[in-house]
Amino acid sequence: MDKQEQDKLKQKAAEKAASLVENGTKLGVGTGSTVAFLIDELGKRKDQEGLDLDAVVTTSSRSKKQLESCGFKVSELAEVDHLDLTIDGADRFASNFDGIKGGGGALTLEKNVAVNSERNMWIVDESKLVDQLGDFPLPVEVLPISCEQNFRLFKEDGLKPQWRMNGEKRFVTHYGNYIIDLNIDPIPDPYGLADYLDKVVGVVEHGLFLEVCDEVIIAHSNCQIEDRKKQ
Repeated sequence: MDKQEQDKLKQKAAEKAASLVENGTKLGVGTGSTVAFLIDELGKRKDQEGLDLDAVVTTSSRSKKQLESCGFKVSELAEVDHLDLTIDGADRFASNFDGIKGGGGALTLEKNVAVNSERNMWIVDESKLVDQLGDFPLPVEVLPISCEQNFRLFKEDGLKPQWRMNGEKRFVTHYGNYIIDLNIDPIPDPYGLADYLDKVVGVVEHGLFLEVCDEVIIAHSNCQIEDRKKQ
């Protein structure tokens, strides 16, 4: 699938998701190329229909800037008591509604927003669908103070770690931390791996989003838009 075709699918998924946002919603908005299409569609609804959201929280400065350019006021997560719905993309999505996120490096804020939302909707094109999680580097955000020890541990445990780089320097997250990508494909036991990572001192967050997603909008290459809800 070439980029032009993939962008068309992303836009179709974003249009569908935007149409489901109701007036008065306290909305979480993620980041990434698919979400950029979503924000454009929300802006159109605001201009054409007067879409009015009670609050908007986002997970990146890029999305914040785009939302504000569409006329939305963006709040910090700490400023709202809860979110009704969060819409975000996903790097990989499995049929059991678990996923991998964090390809853009914003996994910690993305997970914080997600777990403080009553519902989570992901928007993806069919290229993100997998039978079993894997097929994408799993990001792990780590503190600089113990990052070398974390890297060695992951290597010893066969997790195939690799530093996330930004040019010749290590990628630095919004919170001043580093990311170690684990190259495990497939991930045989996502829940066991999540439990392992949760117990490693120095790990801030990881990109396994398990039992988070409630609904996914999938754009298929045959132009069909699938709205799949978790039972």
